Parts: sequence; structure tokens; C-alpha cells
Amino acid sequence: MLIGTVNFAGAVCISLQAPFYPQEAEAKGSTATEYGLVFGIFELVSFLSSPLFGKYLDTIGAKFTLTSGIFVAAVSCMLFGLLDLVIGHGEFIGLSFAVRIVEALGASAALTAAFAIIASEFPDSVGTTFATLETFYGVGYIVGPTIGGLLFLAGGYVLPFIVMGSMLAVVGVVTCFVLPASEAQKKPQASLLKMLAVPGVLLDSLVTTATAVSMGFYSATLEPHLRQFELSAALVGVMFIISGGVYAMFAPLVGRLIDRCCYAKRVVLFGGTFVIIGVSLVGPADFLPVPTSLWLCVLGLIIHGFGLSCLMVPTFSDAISSAVVAGFPDDLTTYGVVSGLWASSFALGAFVGPSVAGVLFDTVGFRQATYFIIAVHLLVVIGTALFLCCERRPPPRKLKTKTLEISMQASLLRLEESNGGNLIANLSHDRNRSPFPGVTRNKAGSDYGSIGSSFIEVAA
Repeated sequence: MLIGTVNFAGAVCISLQAPFYPQEAEAKGSTATEYGLVFGIFELVSFLSSPLFGKYLDTIGAKFTLTSGIFVAAVSCMLFGLLDLVIGHGEFIGLSFAVRIVEALGASAALTAAFAIIASEFPDSVGTTFATLETFYGVGYIVGPTIGGLLFLAGGYVLPFIVMGSMLAVVGVVTCFVLPASEAQKKPQASLLKMLAVPGVLLDSLVTTATAVSMGFYSATLEPHLRQFELSAALVGVMFIISGGVYAMFAPLVGRLIDRCCYAKRVVLFGGTFVIIGVSLVGPADFLPVPTSLWLCVLGLIIHGFGLSCLMVPTFSDAISSAVVAGFPDDLTTYGVVSGLWASSFALGAFVGPSVAGVLFDTVGFRQATYFIIAVHLLVVIGTALFLCCERRPPPRKLKTKTLEISMQASLLRLEESNGGNLIANLSHDRNRSPFPGVTRNKAGSDYGSIGSSFIEVAA
């Protein structure tokens, strides 16, 4: 709940200025390109900084990284509320960029640490807990503009930033006292390039980027596309909530299924297919012989939101499983690198998506611009399908960790009897300690093959 609150408050702070900052920036003489880049620089900085925070998370300390990131983001949010006091155009835009960059660094540090802590503290349900965090973040990102708009009407430009920045700071103080301490350890840090060399991790990173591109596409083009229906501002806001709301609704369910029974990459395959169908209906795409209609847009956004949940949720837990199977240690060093890589991949897509969408909308229109998202997710589906075809078959899902431990002990006992050694004595001297270093402890990971493959090899 604590880290979920951090995600919610952080997402609100990131998105609350959308309804009123452009108007304030134009009053200072700024152009749409300039204040658009102020929004976009956040994702670009997150893309560049998240892998570094993840790489050195175990050395710095997960709790310190989380709390310091929260306080930096909170102070930056409050400082952003003072920008209306700046008179000159150049000074206003320059300080907007500076504050937004620092805020992105704080938010990236906090988000990366939060994901790594969740993976470490809830090893048996990474998919479920990650999906829950994503739900908190998604809801905060969705309601952020609404909260910002209401506070702006109540107290002007400064009030939204002071209120939400103070709330985030309070959450940071509570985190200092509630979250268990994590000691910084001097361990060899996992290499980001070696991590990306793992095919499963690389695929998960590309899927995350593609999904963020799809989400960013609508943030830049959906409102102009809906103008033909002459909807009120409130109804346009509801249309924006549909996809994100469906995603937030189904994300915990998808996470639960991945932890219990479903192989993550098969879920990704279905998610990419649903996104293609949803995007094709919203336009609709030119290859569908039907006119544009409001009910078709709503249906497409619902399907799109469900597809997002099937893409975003599996990638994090599956990347951890893939890394451990490839030989990376099953500890905070790996979790930190994976969480940083995941956050960086998402930020890249969130930066590219709106940028490309705006250009395509201006040049070819909304219906043809949707071909870009269809092509991206078609590559996701084809790449995932090829991976599943080439992947060595994972062990049976019914084979649980305890059964494997007993089976391996029996196998080693037979080896002991045949060789006259005393192999079991060292294996079972302390049942509270894991006899298998580097084993993935979450259920999705054990199903993936980190334990199963070792047992099969020893038994063979």
C-alpha cells in the first residue's frame, strides 16, 4: 500500500499540469513546440537515467534510492508551481526545462527502486504485485489532470503543485519510517548490455517500448479525432479514461493469472493481437469498410485497454525470470537492472509515441496514422511467436519447487550411494537456506525453467 501510494502520488504530480500549463506558457510567449518539449523531456530523461539507477541500486541502497527520489520529485513539483512568478519568456521556458529534468530524475529513481523492492519482497507473486503497482500508477496518471484542473480553479496556478508536492513529501516521510531498511552492498553489478543480450529480456524490453508507443499515440491524436462528434469537454475526458480504466481494471487479474498458471509470453501474444484489433476499430483503419462512429471508437478503446494489460504486466516478471534462467543472480542486483531497463523502455516509447503520432496526424490523418501502431504491434506478435517456436520447451507447470527439491535430493542420494560420497550432508544441513543459489523464487520464474531445467539436467 505504501509503495502503491508513492506510485499514485507520483503519477498525479507528473500529469496534473496538462489542463492549464499550456495556457500559462502561451501567456509567457511560449509556442506549442516549446511547452510540448517541456512535457516530452520528462520521458527522455527517464529513458536515459532509469538504467543507471537500476544498475547501481544495490550499491546505493533500495530504500535510500526510493526515499531520496520521492523527496526530489516532491520538491521539484512544488518549484514548478512557482514558475508563474517568472516574467520573461526565456527564463520561464529555461526554468521549466530545468525543474522538469530534476523531477524526472527523482521520479525515475523512485519508480526503479519501487519495482525492485516489490520483486524482492514479494518473490512468490511478482506478476500480481507489479500489476497492482501499475494500477496505482495508471489511476494516478488518469485522474491527475482532473485533480490538477479542480485545484487550479480553486486556487490558481500554484495550488495544484503545492498540494500534490506536499502530499508526495508526506509519503516520503512515512516511507522513511515504515519501509524496512536495506543495506547497501558492494556486489558486482550486472551489466546492462549482458542483460540485453538475453533474448527473453530483449524481447520483453521491445514489447514494453511498443506498448508505451501505443499509449502515447492516443495522447496526441485522440482528441482531434473526436472533434467530429462535437462532444463536450467532459465526454472527451471520459473517452480518454476508457482505455486506461480498462487497463487498470484488468491488470491485477492478468498478473494473478501469470503468477498462477499462464506463461507470460503467451499472454503477450494475445495482448498484441488485442491491441491491433482495438486500434483498427478506433479509426477505423482504411481496410475496414465501415464509417467512423462513436460506438466503434468506444469499443476499440475498450479492446485496446485490455490488450495493454496483457502486454504491460507480463514483461516485468518475465524479464526477471529470463535473466535468472540466463545465469544472473536471483537478488536485488538483478531486480534493480531489470526494473531500470523496464522503466527506460517504457519512457522511450512514451517519448516516441506522441512525437511520431503528431507528425503522422498532420501529414496523413488519423485513420492512416493508425497503420503505424498496427505495424509496431504486428512486429510484437510475430517476434513473440517466433520466440515461442524457437524456445526450448519449458518444464511442466505442475512441477512445483518443493517437488523439485525432493526429487533432486533423491537423485543426489542415488548418486551418493553409487559413488560412496556424502553429497546430501552438505545439501540438507540447513533447510531454511536455499540449497540452489540463483534460483528464481517466484512461481512464474520456476515455471519458466530456472529450477526445472537444472533438475532435468542433473537427473539426465
